[in-house]
Amino acid sequence: MAATSGTFAKEFGQLVELQQVRNALYFLKQDNEQTTNDQIEVTEVEAPPFNEANRAAFFKEKMAAFGLENLKTDAEGNVYGIRKGRGSGPTVVIAAHLDTVFPAGTNVKAKIADGIVYAPGIGDDGRGLAVLLTLLRTLEENKIETEGDIIFLADVGEEGLGDLRGMKSFFHENAYVDGFISVEPGAPGDLIYCGVGSKRYNVTFKGKGGHSFGDFGTTSAIHAAGRAIAALADMSVPEDPKTTYNVGTIHGGTSINTIAQDAGFQLDLRSVSSKALAELEENALALIKEAAQTEGEARKQPGSISVTCELVGDRPAGSQPKDAPIRQIALQAAEVLGLEVEREEPLSTDANVPISLGIPALTLGGGGNSGGHHTLEEFFDPTDAFYGPQRILLSLLAMVGIKDNAAPLLPSREQK
Repeated sequence: MAATSGTFAKEFGQLVELQQVRNALYFLKQDNEQTTNDQIEVTEVEAPPFNEANRAAFFKEKMAAFGLENLKTDAEGNVYGIRKGRGSGPTVVIAAHLDTVFPAGTNVKAKIADGIVYAPGIGDDGRGLAVLLTLLRTLEENKIETEGDIIFLADVGEEGLGDLRGMKSFFHENAYVDGFISVEPGAPGDLIYCGVGSKRYNVTFKGKGGHSFGDFGTTSAIHAAGRAIAALADMSVPEDPKTTYNVGTIHGGTSINTIAQDAGFQLDLRSVSSKALAELEENALALIKEAAQTEGEARKQPGSISVTCELVGDRPAGSQPKDAPIRQIALQAAEVLGLEVEREEPLSTDANVPISLGIPALTLGGGGNSGGHHTLEEFFDPTDAFYGPQRILLSLLAMVGIKDNAAPLLPSREQK
């Protein structure tokens, strides 16, 4: 193990000297092949957006083998159970998401070539789910008793228009949690502790329409949408906190010689700051309404264009200070294993929800080398992938503590 410095260096030095912990880290290395097999197996159970039930049932059976208490599937479709500790430490959730971006009927059968596994969803988040299983196996095989409880959670609705619905539902029902780790595909040193919030809208303009020559002068839904898009493109946003906007798709019209009755676009607004996101949203919606008014006034037909803005995505933003205990714990876990932390930029992950609620939370990389995420060419290289679970295990054990051997480093929220 590498020497450590900084916050919690002494505690981590003691933690990795425990024979029980050393055995667990060795077990994870030896379990790498089984973890990859689990990853393939769970990936081959398709989990389209809003239809994760088959994979949830499959994964629940896997979790049941480890004797988790209160193992259940909730109303939203999340599957979770509790590995009880001694009751004298914080409660920490470790999660991976069940859903993928791929529609029903996608061929998710894995193919292996030169040691590389190819399958849609093999990394995102087949890797995270497999990490949950190897951690459960490690804790059981090495008979590690923790001070705090660990909730193992396989959640739904992380991707796209799933809008973090599984995580929102879980924390609505389980507000007592003290800490949270989400496992996503990525290098073992990855550490995400700030969440990018987003608002997503379907914007639709409607008007009377008509013939391009015979009804010339009638307001056009497409022209109104164009005015809105041009105005949105000229918006000024802060660089810090990073704040962005994008019109991702446009639609409308019937033919080249028809004044469009309807048109619209999809708008994506993002920021790492809740305040900046709210200001951006207010400005964008005002510009869209103004565009409808301007089109009517330009044609001397005020009120002839209507516009609706349907909110289809609402992901909360959130940030934590660099000296937050949960971040320092994850940094030390990487350092003691000799791993470099190369990526800390804000992302949109399941951790957004707890961070926005003031619950210490991270997203950590599951290890291995993966790429092509969200494409049919997605791949995963399991070489030395065990470093991901090793770093996550050390972080988890440091947070909840080990019975009689290591005190929890993550404070219970009521103690703050």
